[in-house]
Amino acid sequence: MASGVEHEVARIEGAARLDLVADIGGTHSRFALSDPDAPDVALLAPRTLRNAGFDRFEDAIAHYLDGVPQRPARAALAVACPVEGDEVRLTNRHWTFRRSALSQRFGFTALEVLNDFGAIAWAVPALGTRHLVHIAGPRREPLQGPVSLVGPGTGLGVALLAGSPVTDGVVVETEGGHASFAPLDETGRALEAHLRALHGRVSIERVLSGDGLARLEAVLRRRAQDGGDVAVRDPAQVGADALSGRDPLARAAVLRWFALLGSVAGDIALLHGARTLLMAGGIVPRYLDLLRASAFHARFLEKGRLSGWLQEVDMRVVTHPHPGLLGAARRLRLGRGGDHDLRS
Repeated sequence: MASGVEHEVARIEGAARLDLVADIGGTHSRFALSDPDAPDVALLAPRTLRNAGFDRFEDAIAHYLDGVPQRPARAALAVACPVEGDEVRLTNRHWTFRRSALSQRFGFTALEVLNDFGAIAWAVPALGTRHLVHIAGPRREPLQGPVSLVGPGTGLGVALLAGSPVTDGVVVETEGGHASFAPLDETGRALEAHLRALHGRVSIERVLSGDGLARLEAVLRRRAQDGGDVAVRDPAQVGADALSGRDPLARAAVLRWFALLGSVAGDIALLHGARTLLMAGGIVPRYLDLLRASAFHARFLEKGRLSGWLQEVDMRVVTHPHPGLLGAARRLRLGRGGDHDLRS
């Protein structure tokens, strides 16, 4: 019996054509191949690379393609930044590329570039129930739109899927993570003051990101010891200490951070008129137990006269390992709203 790896290589080598799909964040770049002629959208040879290992985005693509047995003819790239014009500049990484130059270098006959959370919105119709963990609100099958998508990682992604999430709704890419942060209590004000000293204006993603979690923990530690210098720790270590129970302050920071996320998610659901909220990204799926233990849902509902309306929002976490890749592959397969065929 062939191994899983042998079966995957056989699928790649047996494909008449292949697409390259990529999900480019601030910290990691994820790549895969997809067979556009297969009955269902599937990801082949997925690989995650750390961006710090490459000077340019083109180098990361070349590194991935050197390790696969067949060159793809087309590509779809999900990027963590606004997408307009030929030049693309990542928001949380010093990478810039031009679509035209990228296509020429790698010989792509078609190239689509879309926002990373827009890509996750494109993936929603292809997500099965096993990749959607219910958190709160009514569990509706199938999902009901509009769907708000929110996800903290290196930054904070926000997108809207209007219409039917089961068939082909309308994907609205947004930069909602760059809306202004509004603190609601003394801890929030202390964190906002700390971030304002660093950045001037404080956006939501300055708080609801890995760096924001680490800085929130530092603020709590500083208050616990009545001032003084406190090192800002690696957010992954903060999360690990919170999960292990070794460090009560780390746990308190993660729980409070989830409460902040709940407040912002409630605002976004109101702005979108959402009936479903999906949370994705690099942080939330890792800490589901802490999310449930936090005041996330209470803060989500804390919207005065609209609290009852928000109680009807179906809230879930996306646990698919590569939803951005899945959405990019689906978008390219459908040929909806992207760049024209470069052969024309």
